[in-house]
Amino acid sequence: DTLYSELYEKGAFNGSVLIAEDGQIIFEKSYGLADEQTNRKLNDSTIFELASVSKQFTAMGIVQLKKEGKLSYQEDITKYVPELIDYKGITIQNLLNHTGGLPDYMELSDKNWDKSNIATNDDMLEMFKQVKPKKLFEPNEKWDYSNTGYLILATIIERASGQEFEEYLKNKIFEPLEMENTFVYRRRFAPKEVPNYANGYIYSDSLQKKILPDEIGKDFYVVYLDGIVGDGMVNSNPKDLLKWDRALYKDNLINDEDRELIFSSVKTKDSSQTDYGFGWMIDSTKTYGKVASHSGGWAGYISYIERDIDNDKTIIVLQNNSLS
Repeated sequence: DTLYSELYEKGAFNGSVLIAEDGQIIFEKSYGLADEQTNRKLNDSTIFELASVSKQFTAMGIVQLKKEGKLSYQEDITKYVPELIDYKGITIQNLLNHTGGLPDYMELSDKNWDKSNIATNDDMLEMFKQVKPKKLFEPNEKWDYSNTGYLILATIIERASGQEFEEYLKNKIFEPLEMENTFVYRRRFAPKEVPNYANGYIYSDSLQKKILPDEIGKDFYVVYLDGIVGDGMVNSNPKDLLKWDRALYKDNLINDEDRELIFSSVKTKDSSQTDYGFGWMIDSTKTYGKVASHSGGWAGYISYIERDIDNDKTIIVLQNNSLS
């Protein structure tokens, strides 16, 4: 509390923190405002955009489809996404582990997308089909963190399940785990009223104050890419993320074989460790044992979840100010 209070006083932190040990909350506190205009404060139930922490839910959606027999990890992505026929040879597991070699869709859209429109996954896939950007490397040759890969995984979930991405995650993950404040939300593409929501703020050097990203205009990337799901766009709060953490130790969603894949680093062709599983960064130290974590940053939000698996400790930090 001393640390975060001091950071908050210096304007360096605005968010919610939850620390748990053996599943029991030992520290939980929120610092600052959810809405700068109304002075509405953050509280322990306030909902934040998770940014790339969303990837672990996309990965779990794929795991559930595999368990249902609707896909396999070694299948070529072109089976579900024929738009990418020029990239044949990349498997679903390559996308999960970031070893597929596809270029970044954000850079591609910056050069090729009409920024007066909000893009969707289908739009980006059509752009890849038309522009045909070169692969960065052949599958399994290297590890390169790929938002493109997780965009494609969301589309595979939709096409293999016959459901919208948000509906599938709701039916298979959020509702079964009673994560009542967790959902896919694209606030610009499909606006709706969300009670107790934290607005995400960035800092404007020219205005010398915090602003919403939307104030920059339609051609700001977080605005025109707001229709994309899979690599981001899951929203949640610390309490729901603790429910998620607890479920990953149990067998209601996954078994030991699934856990091993999700929380193990894969190797590239040259036997280099990637330190990445299925939507989780993987680390192991003498002091802390196996640690799975992920961070994210998008549209004013900064998110972090850490699971010290061997010692059963959980750290969740959600911020709604990205001021640097």
